[in-house]
Amino acid sequence: MNLAPFPLEPREVELIWGGDALVRHYGKPGDPSKKIGESWECWDQNHVGAGAFAGSTVGELRAELGKELVGKLDPSRIFPILTKFIDARAALSVQVHPDDAYAERVEGQPNGKTECWFVLEAEPNATIVLGWKRSTSRNEFLERLKEGSLDDLLRRVPVRPGDVFYLPAGTLHAIGAGIILYETQQASDLTYRVFDYNRLGSDGKPRELHVEKAADVLDYRRSEAGALASLEYVLDGLLRTTLVADPRFTVERVECGAQAQGLDLEGMPLAVTALDASLELEAQGESITLKPYESALVPAALDVVMVRAPEGSGRFLTAAPPSDHEALPRRYARAAVPVAQSTDFLAQFQRLNLG
Repeated sequence: MNLAPFPLEPREVELIWGGDALVRHYGKPGDPSKKIGESWECWDQNHVGAGAFAGSTVGELRAELGKELVGKLDPSRIFPILTKFIDARAALSVQVHPDDAYAERVEGQPNGKTECWFVLEAEPNATIVLGWKRSTSRNEFLERLKEGSLDDLLRRVPVRPGDVFYLPAGTLHAIGAGIILYETQQASDLTYRVFDYNRLGSDGKPRELHVEKAADVLDYRRSEAGALASLEYVLDGLLRTTLVADPRFTVERVECGAQAQGLDLEGMPLAVTALDASLELEAQGESITLKPYESALVPAALDVVMVRAPEGSGRFLTAAPPSDHEALPRRYARAAVPVAQSTDFLAQFQRLNLG
């Protein structure tokens, strides 16, 4: 049986801060009268929507296909990346995520949660919470929570469509109201809420806070983080822009035309999400077409996937674990990107990880 790109069925999540845009404007299945906050596009429990493996989950494919699906990854471990659309009609809670070591030691889970955001829509004056205005401490954090003055330390950053933000584990953050974005993250749902505006959950009770665990994992240093610089280059006839280069995932925006061009998988599986136009993916004589904002998973064993925009031009997002720490520098060298330019781009992630 020939392998082919797997079209994925999204999983919609109803949340108290969600809205109707993911159903009405992004084509997601669901009831637009409900508050759909998230659409999980590629994760371990997404189902394949069509083809010979229709109905199987990504996790079941890991067990059946092994290295053919995941390449250099361990097929016995959860698929390490989760991609999703988020519609924040109201502000999300102020929160933080643990790193891998804390997740394993305290929660018994393999992954913490580093994530990134690509902003699709933002209302005028929309903002996010991103770190602290000044350096603080665990004691001050806990004291200000008790007295209700934590807001004085929260750093709010304006956002615009096209902005990209990188949030290493330990970063205090919150998506503000009126923002729709695409998130790529480690496959973890470990979230420690610090403050939730005294909102009630679906059970009529205040949503649980996780103050002590948050205090354990927070980075208390002053933040200067903002929208990232990106790196644009042309490789194998495709205009590509690296948005995020984390050790656990690389996120790119790619533009293609009506003529099929090859996208090298570099030995790793690739999560693909169409943006503003339909996208055709073809490999080994098998092809699928994604409508705008639909997603697929391309198995590592295909080596190369051909991409084209049936409507003449289109953009899509890709997310993949790097094959090794030199994967991006090798790619940039193939594309003749000046070393100083690629070095400066990659350095911003090291600075953010180190504070």
